[in-house]
Amino acid sequence: MSCLGNIIWFVFGGFFAGVSWLLAGVFWCITIIGIPIGMQCFKLAQLSFLPFGREIVYGGGAVSLILNIFWLILSGIPLALTHVLFGCLFAITIIGIPFAKQHFKLAKLALMPFGATIV
Repeated sequence: MSCLGNIIWFVFGGFFAGVSWLLAGVFWCITIIGIPIGMQCFKLAQLSFLPFGREIVYGGGAVSLILNIFWLILSGIPLALTHVLFGCLFAITIIGIPFAKQHFKLAKLALMPFGATIV
Protein backbone atom coordinates (compact mmCIF):
# COMPACT_ATOMS: atom_id res chain seq x y z
CA MET A 1 0.00 0.00 0.00
CA SER A 2 2.85 2.39 0.73
CA CYS A 3 4.22 1.92 -2.82
CA LEU A 4 0.87 2.91 -4.36
CA GLY A 5 0.54 5.79 -1.88
CA ASN A 6 4.01 7.06 -2.80
CA ILE A 7 3.24 6.93 -6.51
CA ILE A 8 -0.02 8.84 -6.11
CA TRP A 9 1.68 11.27 -3.69
CA PHE A 10 4.48 12.00 -6.16
CA VAL A 11 2.07 12.70 -9.01
CA PHE A 12 -0.35 14.86 -7.04
CA GLY A 13 1.94 17.24 -5.18
CA GLY A 14 4.86 15.29 -3.78
CA PHE A 15 7.08 16.43 -6.61
CA PHE A 16 6.49 20.08 -5.75
CA ALA A 17 6.96 19.44 -2.02
CA GLY A 18 10.30 17.77 -2.70
CA VAL A 19 11.40 20.54 -5.04
CA SER A 20 10.66 23.14 -2.35
CA TRP A 21 12.98 21.28 0.05
CA LEU A 22 15.63 21.02 -2.69
CA LEU A 23 15.44 24.77 -3.34
CA ALA A 24 15.82 25.48 0.37
CA GLY A 25 18.87 23.21 0.42
CA VAL A 26 20.42 24.96 -2.57
CA PHE A 27 19.92 28.38 -0.97
CA TRP A 28 21.47 27.20 2.28
CA CYS A 29 24.46 25.67 0.44
CA ILE A 30 25.39 29.01 -1.13
CA THR A 31 27.39 29.88 1.99
CA ILE A 32 29.94 27.64 3.65
CA ILE A 33 28.26 28.02 7.03
CA GLY A 34 24.92 26.86 5.63
CA ILE A 35 26.18 23.64 4.01
CA PRO A 36 25.25 21.35 6.95
CA ILE A 37 21.76 22.85 6.96
CA GLY A 38 21.52 22.43 3.19
CA MET A 39 22.57 18.79 3.44
CA GLN A 40 19.76 18.21 5.96
CA CYS A 41 17.35 19.80 3.48
CA PHE A 42 18.43 17.33 0.81
CA LYS A 43 17.73 14.41 3.17
CA LEU A 44 14.31 15.85 3.93
CA ALA A 45 13.63 16.37 0.22
CA GLN A 46 14.07 12.63 -0.24
CA LEU A 47 11.46 12.03 2.48
CA SER A 48 9.17 14.61 0.95
CA PHE A 49 9.26 12.88 -2.44
CA LEU A 50 8.24 9.49 -0.96
CA PRO A 51 6.80 9.85 2.59
CA PHE A 52 4.55 6.79 2.89
CA GLY A 53 5.95 3.96 4.99
CA ARG A 54 8.41 6.18 6.86
CA GLU A 55 8.20 7.60 10.37
CA ILE A 56 10.02 10.47 12.05
CA VAL A 57 11.53 10.20 15.52
CA TYR A 58 12.31 13.51 17.22
CA GLY A 59 15.25 14.02 19.55
CA GLY A 60 18.47 15.99 19.72
CA GLY A 61 20.34 18.27 22.03
CA ALA A 62 21.46 21.87 22.41
CA VAL A 63 23.09 22.08 18.98
CA SER A 64 19.88 20.84 17.35
CA LEU A 65 17.92 23.46 19.27
CA ILE A 66 20.17 26.28 18.06
CA LEU A 67 20.03 25.07 14.45
CA ASN A 68 16.25 24.68 14.68
CA ILE A 69 15.90 28.30 15.85
CA PHE A 70 17.93 29.61 12.89
CA TRP A 71 16.07 27.29 10.56
CA LEU A 72 12.66 28.33 11.87
CA ILE A 73 13.35 32.02 11.37
CA LEU A 74 14.93 31.76 7.92
CA SER A 75 13.31 28.81 6.12
CA GLY A 76 11.05 26.73 8.34
CA ILE A 77 7.97 28.90 8.52
CA PRO A 78 7.39 29.22 4.73
CA LEU A 79 7.87 25.49 4.17
CA ALA A 80 5.63 24.59 7.10
CA LEU A 81 2.89 26.97 5.91
CA THR A 82 3.05 25.42 2.44
CA HIS A 83 2.60 21.94 3.86
CA VAL A 84 -0.23 23.07 6.14
CA LEU A 85 -2.02 24.74 3.21
CA PHE A 86 -1.77 21.63 1.05
CA GLY A 87 -2.76 19.45 4.01
CA CYS A 88 -5.91 21.49 4.54
CA LEU A 89 -6.75 21.28 0.84
CA PHE A 90 -6.30 17.51 0.79
CA ALA A 91 -8.30 17.05 4.01
CA ILE A 92 -11.44 18.40 2.32
CA THR A 93 -12.11 15.04 0.67
CA ILE A 94 -12.14 11.60 2.25
CA ILE A 95 -9.77 10.25 -0.37
CA GLY A 96 -7.25 13.01 0.37
CA ILE A 97 -7.03 12.42 4.14
CA PRO A 98 -3.97 10.09 3.96
CA PHE A 99 -2.19 12.71 1.87
CA ALA A 100 -3.21 15.45 4.29
CA LYS A 101 -1.71 13.43 7.14
CA GLN A 102 1.59 13.23 5.24
CA HIS A 103 1.57 16.98 4.63
CA PHE A 104 0.95 17.64 8.32
CA LYS A 105 3.81 15.26 9.19
CA LEU A 106 6.09 17.19 6.85
CA ALA A 107 4.87 20.52 8.26
CA LYS A 108 5.94 19.48 11.74
CA LEU A 109 9.26 18.36 10.32
CA ALA A 110 9.64 21.69 8.51
CA LEU A 111 9.49 23.49 11.85
CA MET A 112 12.07 21.30 13.63
CA PRO A 113 14.17 19.24 11.19
CA PHE A 114 17.37 19.04 13.24
CA GLY A 115 17.53 16.21 15.71
CA ALA A 116 14.85 14.32 13.78
CA THR A 117 15.62 10.84 12.49
CA ILE A 118 13.77 9.24 9.59
CA VAL A 119 12.92 5.59 10.28
